Amino acid sequence: MAHSEETHVTVLPPDKEKIKKLWTVAGILGAVTAVEFVIAFTMAHGSMKTALFVGLTIVKAAYIVGEFMHLRYEAKVLLWSILIPMIFVVWMLVAFVYEGMAISAVR
Repeated sequence: MAHSEETHVTVLPPDKEKIKKLWTVAGILGAVTAVEFVIAFTMAHGSMKTALFVGLTIVKAAYIVGEFMHLRYEAKVLLWSILIPMIFVVWMLVAFVYEGMAISAVR
């Protein structure tokens, strides 16, 4: 004999606070992206434009990591264990760009 089991599904009401937070995050990221578009179409090419793009990209990446990976709410030691190596990576990138510009100037 087959035994039929009933399955009960409970539908929870939407969490309005979480939905509001997601729209806030999307709005902030959209605003930073809009600033990037304005910079892209109004500024002349150069190192200032590149620096602004790199800076805004780092801001967006930090905000995404802080909100969606919940790093913002973790212990400060974990935050610093990620932030300090990131500072060295940015320093390395700046050094590579500087050296690359110096090499291209020599040629």
